[in-house]
Amino acid sequence: MTASTRPPVLIVGAGPVGLTTANLLAARGVPVVLAERNASTSDEAKAISLDDESLRTLQAAGLDEAVLEIVVPGTGTRYHDRKGRPLFQARGPEPYRLGHPFKNQFAQPELERVLLQNLKDRDGVDVRFGTRLIGIEDGPGGATAALEEACGTRTEMAASWVLGCDGGRSTVRELAGIGMTGTSHRDVWLVADTTGDPHDERYGMHLGRPDRPTVIVPGRDGRCRYEFRLRPGEGEGGTRPDFATIERLVSPYRTITPEQVERATNYTFNAVVADRWRDGRRFLLGDAAHMMPPFAGQGLNSGVRDTANLAWKLAEVWHGRAHERLLDTYEPERRPHAEATVAFSERLGRVVMTVDPMRGRLRDTAVRALLLVPWSRRYLTEMRFRPRAVHAEGVVVRTGHGDERLVGTQLPQPRVLVPPGLRPRRLGDGPAL
Repeated sequence: MTASTRPPVLIVGAGPVGLTTANLLAARGVPVVLAERNASTSDEAKAISLDDESLRTLQAAGLDEAVLEIVVPGTGTRYHDRKGRPLFQARGPEPYRLGHPFKNQFAQPELERVLLQNLKDRDGVDVRFGTRLIGIEDGPGGATAALEEACGTRTEMAASWVLGCDGGRSTVRELAGIGMTGTSHRDVWLVADTTGDPHDERYGMHLGRPDRPTVIVPGRDGRCRYEFRLRPGEGEGGTRPDFATIERLVSPYRTITPEQVERATNYTFNAVVADRWRDGRRFLLGDAAHMMPPFAGQGLNSGVRDTANLAWKLAEVWHGRAHERLLDTYEPERRPHAEATVAFSERLGRVVMTVDPMRGRLRDTAVRALLLVPWSRRYLTEMRFRPRAVHAEGVVVRTGHGDERLVGTQLPQPRVLVPPGLRPRRLGDGPAL
């Protein structure tokens, strides 16, 4: 089958991961159909943090400059002790190691609009809102997907592959009969996205108070996210909190009116990973493949890492430049880091957001001691405690000679001077051969 007769890639789910995947494939000349069961992109600010790895991935699709227009760049996280006093601020390793700020706050609705608008300007892209997947059958040269529109009309389409970017309740995963392994936590948190906020800090705040663990993340244009761990009887997961509860919890930090609450919900979180990420012609990405607690800010970023890994491989195979065996390296390369990040997010939550006063006291004493030693201070302030993405297998070749510390890792992206005029530009992106 030639590229001219090969069917498109079907992407299920038009959240940030699905939209990024569609942009990456379209930028590589692969036709895509993007199906989303909802009538439009999301109006809820779920994810709020993009790291430098994600921005570098968006750069590969020519999106980084547009996305930088809607983020608060170069933020970090300030951790506070059990009495609300600052302990340390984590800003990440050396600045612009990958050509972009290390951590950046944003609003998900704005990001999705930018990604969708860029997608509309590309050839070979068919975006179908109000369309849900109802069935998949694999064939020798592709898959046949059954789709249903909001009006009830059903159609079938041929697809080279079907990518499940459709979230924690993934239809692609359920149709493949793939389970998830891990832990569902019962702790209930209230999250409120607000407007008209006076916070102007360029960093998020984790308040490790055992009596009320709290997260405050200022955003752009007066937006701010508040997250509070609820006590028994204050709310149930999956429900919307009443305004009186929101007002009571937010009152130590600001005054608020009902109109200034953009979104509020009580939620519990999962720490789970899909038992397998591929089933024939189907692949799982993002929350469909793994879900994690929010404390490390790595949920969306892990999904972007998935598509950064898989999209270029799909493009090479679709164009006939690589054997389909290349796609078998997706899960071996991504799963170990995803599992490590899920476990790290759980540990971070237990330490930073403990409700045990004695554990909070021990944590604060240990952190203050670590800050006295230069190497351990760097470990904390440069976020070296975050798992590194290193590929131990897959598209990795180790010779056993020389310094192999960079093997299986993402190369830095320095800025270089480019003629004429010797203007600074990023060195570029893509695999090193």
